[in-house]
Amino acid sequence: MSYPIDQIAKIINAAASIHTTATIRYLLTDTRLMIDAEASLFFALGNNPRRNGHQFIAAAYKSGIRNFVVSQQFDASPYADANFLKVSNTLLALQQLAAFHRRKFHYPVIGITGSNGKTIVKEWLNQLLQNNFNIVRSPRSYNSQIGVPLSVWHMAPQHQLGIFEAGISLPGEMQHLQPIIAPTIGILTSIGDAHNEGFASIQEKVKEKLILFQQVECFIYCVDDLPEGTILPKVPLFSWGNDSNATLKIVHLSFQTKQTLVDYVYNGSEGKLVVPFSDKASVYNVITCFCCMLYFKFNVAIIQERILQLQPIEMRMQLKKGIQDCTIINDSYSNDIDSLAIALDYLQQQAAGSKTTVILSDFLQTGLPTETLYQKVVHLLQQKKINRCIAIGENGMANRKILEQAAPETFFFFDTYQFLNEWFRFSFHAEFILLKGARKYAFEQIAVLLEQQVHQTILEVNLTALAHNLRAYQQLLAPNTKTMAMVKAFGYGSGSVEVAKVLQFYGTDYLAVAYIDEGVTLRKAGIALPIMVMNVEENGFNAMIEHGLEPEIFSFQLYNSFHRFLLEQGIEKFPVHIKVDTGMHRLGFEVSEAEKLGHLLLTTNTMWVKSVFTHLASAENPAHDAFSQWQHQQFLYFSNTIENILKYKFIRHIANSAAIIRHPGMHHEMVRLGIGLYGVNSSNTQGVFLQTVAVLKTTIAQIKHLRPGDSVGYNRSAIVDTPIVIATIRIGYADGFSKRLSNGVGFVYINGYRAPVIGSVCMDMTMVNITNIPNVEEGDSVEIFGLHIGVEEVAKWCATIPYEILTGISQRVKRVYLNE
Repeated sequence: MSYPIDQIAKIINAAASIHTTATIRYLLTDTRLMIDAEASLFFALGNNPRRNGHQFIAAAYKSGIRNFVVSQQFDASPYADANFLKVSNTLLALQQLAAFHRRKFHYPVIGITGSNGKTIVKEWLNQLLQNNFNIVRSPRSYNSQIGVPLSVWHMAPQHQLGIFEAGISLPGEMQHLQPIIAPTIGILTSIGDAHNEGFASIQEKVKEKLILFQQVECFIYCVDDLPEGTILPKVPLFSWGNDSNATLKIVHLSFQTKQTLVDYVYNGSEGKLVVPFSDKASVYNVITCFCCMLYFKFNVAIIQERILQLQPIEMRMQLKKGIQDCTIINDSYSNDIDSLAIALDYLQQQAAGSKTTVILSDFLQTGLPTETLYQKVVHLLQQKKINRCIAIGENGMANRKILEQAAPETFFFFDTYQFLNEWFRFSFHAEFILLKGARKYAFEQIAVLLEQQVHQTILEVNLTALAHNLRAYQQLLAPNTKTMAMVKAFGYGSGSVEVAKVLQFYGTDYLAVAYIDEGVTLRKAGIALPIMVMNVEENGFNAMIEHGLEPEIFSFQLYNSFHRFLLEQGIEKFPVHIKVDTGMHRLGFEVSEAEKLGHLLLTTNTMWVKSVFTHLASAENPAHDAFSQWQHQQFLYFSNTIENILKYKFIRHIANSAAIIRHPGMHHEMVRLGIGLYGVNSSNTQGVFLQTVAVLKTTIAQIKHLRPGDSVGYNRSAIVDTPIVIATIRIGYADGFSKRLSNGVGFVYINGYRAPVIGSVCMDMTMVNITNIPNVEEGDSVEIFGLHIGVEEVAKWCATIPYEILTGISQRVKRVYLNE
């Protein structure tokens, strides 16, 4: 949605100095996150004289922003065409505007607060409910006094459910967040020690958090989690816990290795829930989500099915294989007493009697006296019989005498850097290691050292070669002809963000992606080029507008849906790209619909045609040149008809990589570069010299000597009749090495020779015959395709095309970028 700048001035009771009309769609507190300067309103936050938002007004103005909310006096004469809204407090103005925006919507909103688990519960509810609702939610952990209003601003008419989290650290903060979120459903996650220092007692902190739920239609909480004397809001309650009066009574929790069984009673009936996690924190968060789903009256069987599909949230407790047969439990998201207790419980459960080590950072914002805090830590570590404690941080060093009692072996370091320089002192072997650290200590660096690097298959992407190929095609074009680069499907498997950055640097005019989320990823990575989205869905309109993406319009149904959306948003002349079907018969308007579409575009004012384009069905094949030329004539008729009706010029593009070389008469104002950028000459002509961009490599895991009669692989698909030597390489069909390459169909390149595949390609491994290849050793590099075996040849073996081979490389294959 958007608001005129003069309306915003009234909403926030500002003294306005308005020189130009403006329609605001974006709220900014950081100019680095700007998407559309003209439609942005910059809030100059803060009153700190050394650093506050007012110091960035000049930079914001230079970047194109012309609308500001300010609270300080300053010389505005250099900004004659800018609009300034003067308020007493810019943060309160931001919150006031967001609260006004929130009142525009009447669909359900879930508000979440608590000490731990807010973000996890929010993200899991999104996973559980996304099939039934168009959801708007807080991005990442936007739960602060600034983050909440910026999150709620994203609410739009197309949404059906909002999920927002709220965090507080001081009394009086929740009263500002409550009217902004205005939840209809309230969820309280676990209450712990986080931010205790801002409150006189745990009761005061809980009372402050409950302000969020004063007007909800349902309040979901764990009855066992609240301190005595808590006064609940006078609203309908949905409680869970061991209490016999709980709405969902938990009868028993059975923690197993990889899952937990939850026996419960609900509405008088017994039930069992299978939770695909085995740490208490995750189990409790899942139960909270379960309660919410029950409140929405979902069938229990459907809830169970979806819960089993829940994915762990990044930066939460993770269990991974480590070096020297160790197991790493990475819980370096936060560090407080409650979460430490949960993590230690999980460590003990997973270790099952094995040796245990805890690497622990200082604790932040616990509200406890330091001595009391570390006495609690010692008690917990002793209780779990931890074998070794490594404390990192100045507070740990200062309380060394207390911590030395925590475990039989204790070690102390001032900071993470010191530990990283001395970690070789420890002989980590066959033990369970818990990493428990606050974010600021960057324990992810420790995780990199300790976690086993299991996959040695990589895709090398040569960005220098990519730039060369771009220039090679540009040399075939007239100086005024633009280039649109296709970076869909993860940049043809090469990594869309990295590829887009190179293309932007070397002067590509446009980018094209298949789906909205691909474009959003590029925007978040700082890509500023215009981006066309080729497959637009209605539920992504808001994200598309928010990130300045330009849709392909290919049907009247899509046109009408987007037109209605733009009307609701008050947006005019939004850039679009019109697709016509000239014989591909995939997507696009019919050629005969040109006049109808042209008059529709003329009579409405919501869209502005940036380009009209079509797809050639077989530009690379000389046998179909006549058909390609017929398509071109159909395209010219359609685009000329539209242009004659609209009375303005737009870009036309029909030529793909092959047509750039084979059909120069089809270049028009812009061409589309796809597979050619990545070094594949689909035209099969000598018109351009391309360099190899992608090289897929792996390594040899093991070498075996086989005798006659031995078999290789599943189903004994290869039977050896003479003595041979085989190598098992670390790649399989789960990595993108097709099973169609089995039994001698495909080859790999080892030490200057081609080695045929023997037996069936497995999921993670493949066997190749290296009998006649000298000096092969375990660990040697193996090229799957690239410099010595072209991706075109691999495609031919698989009876497919290079596109499928490149885009089929699994994302578990690490991309390594080269810039020569």
